[in-house]
Amino acid sequence: MTVADKLNPETPETESGEPEEPIKKRKNGLYPGVSDELADSMKSGWADTELHDLQPVEQAEHTARRRAALSARFPGERLVIPAGNLKTRSNDTEYPFRASVEYAYLTGNLTEDGVLVLEPTTDGHKATIYLLPRSDRENGEFWLSGQGELWVGRRHSLTESERLYGIPASDVRELPAALREATGPVRVVRGYDAGIEAALTDKVTAERDEELRVFLSEARLVKDEFEVGELQKAVDSTVRGFEDVVRVLDKAEATSERYIEGTFFLRARVEGNDVGYGSICAAGPHATTLHWVRNDGPVRSGDLLLLDAGVETHTLYTADITRTLPVNGRFTEIQKQVYDAVYEAQEAGIAAVQPGGKYRDFHDAAQRVLAERVVEWGLVEGPVERVLELGLQRRWTLHGTGHMLGLDVHDCAAARTETYVEGTLEPGMVLTVEPGLYFQADDLTVPEEYRGIGVRIEDDILVTEDGNRNLSDGLPRTSAEVESWMASLKG
Repeated sequence: MTVADKLNPETPETESGEPEEPIKKRKNGLYPGVSDELADSMKSGWADTELHDLQPVEQAEHTARRRAALSARFPGERLVIPAGNLKTRSNDTEYPFRASVEYAYLTGNLTEDGVLVLEPTTDGHKATIYLLPRSDRENGEFWLSGQGELWVGRRHSLTESERLYGIPASDVRELPAALREATGPVRVVRGYDAGIEAALTDKVTAERDEELRVFLSEARLVKDEFEVGELQKAVDSTVRGFEDVVRVLDKAEATSERYIEGTFFLRARVEGNDVGYGSICAAGPHATTLHWVRNDGPVRSGDLLLLDAGVETHTLYTADITRTLPVNGRFTEIQKQVYDAVYEAQEAGIAAVQPGGKYRDFHDAAQRVLAERVVEWGLVEGPVERVLELGLQRRWTLHGTGHMLGLDVHDCAAARTETYVEGTLEPGMVLTVEPGLYFQADDLTVPEEYRGIGVRIEDDILVTEDGNRNLSDGLPRTSAEVESWMASLKG
C-alpha cells in the first residue's frame, strides 16, 4: 500500500483483505498531499535503532508470579486484561495516558492499547502481551500519523518488549479478529478498551468478568517487596514535595493555593510520573471541604493550610499524605486544640494497625478519641458510647479513617467487603490512617472560634510481622514538631 493510498480514506482494505485505518489528516493542514518523491525519500536513509542490550524491568519476576496466581485461579479459561486507550482531551489532543492498574500489575508495561491475554493450555496458561509495534516507515505512518514516531516518540519494538517484560509479544492490531474467533470460556477486565470488549461481546458475561476484576483487586491487598519499595519511593518524594511547599508559602500568600499546587506538582514530575491524584491545597475554610481540588483560593497568614498530596512513581505506585500547617508557622490556641485532638486520634489509629487485628480497628480507635473530644468540648451531648452508637461525631469527622494504598490511591476498591473492610490485617498490607475534624464556616452548632477550621493528619502505614511501620515518618506530626520543622525550612 502506498503512502497515497494510506492518505485516501476510500481505501477499503489491505492486501490481506483486512480493513486498514487510513492515516488521518488534519482538515486544515497546510500541506494538501505527499508527493511520490517525498514519500520515497522518507522511506530510506534511516539508521537501525533496534535496542539489543535491554534488561528485564525490575518487577518482571513479580509480574510473572502474579500471572501464575491468576492462571491457577481460572484454569481452562482465556483471560483478557487491557491497558486502555488514549482519551481525547480536546479536539486532537489527548490526556496523558495511564495504564489500567490490572494490566500494569500483571505486566509492568504502561503503554496505551496494550492487552495481556492468558490462553489456557493443558498445564496452565500461555501469556502473550499484545502491543503496537514500532510505527511503520514503509507506509509513512511514522511521520504522517499523529501517533507516529516523529510526533509522539519511539515505541519499543515487539522484540524489545519481549526482553523488557519477559512475555512473548504480538501485534495488538491482529488481536480483535483473533478474539472474535476464540472458543471456550473467556473473561475480560471491562471498562478500558471498547474495541476489545466488542470483539468478545458474545463470549463473556458481566458476572464472570466481575469475578476476574474482584480477584485482581484482592490480589493487591498484600504488597510484595517490590511494591513496598515503590511506595517508599513515592513517600520519600512526597516528603520532599511538602518541604518545597513550606519554603514558598510567602509566594503562595502573594498569589493563591495554585502556587502550592504547582510547587508540589514540580516535585512529582521531576522525581516521579505524576501526582497520584488531584492535590488538595486547601487554605482557610477550604480545609473543611474534603476534596478541595479547585485550589484557587487565597492563602492568608493566621489560617491553616491542609495539604493532601502524593507523588506517583514511574511504576504508578502513589503516596497519600496529609499535613495541616499554620501558614505563618504558628498555631493559634484554638487551632492547636483541634490539631492535637486529631493527632491523638491518629496515634490511637496507628497503634491499632497490627497483624491479625481487624481492618476496621484503626478506624474505631480514632473515632473514639474524636468522639471523646467533641463531648469534652461541649459540642455534642454524651456519653461517648451514645455518640459513637448514633454516629453523632460524624457531623465533624465526616469520612472513614483510611483506606488501602498502592497502584490506586484508594487501592483494592473492588475487593469483597469480607476480605477488605471486614477482613483481617496481614503483613505487607499498606493503608492510610487519616482522621480529621472539620468545622464548616456556616456551622451554627459550634462556637464561632471553631468555624472554618479543618484539620487532617494522614500517614501511610505498612503492616509488619510484629506491628507496623510508618512509611511517611519523615514528616513531623505533633504540633510542636510541625512548628519547629516549618521554622527550620523557612530559615
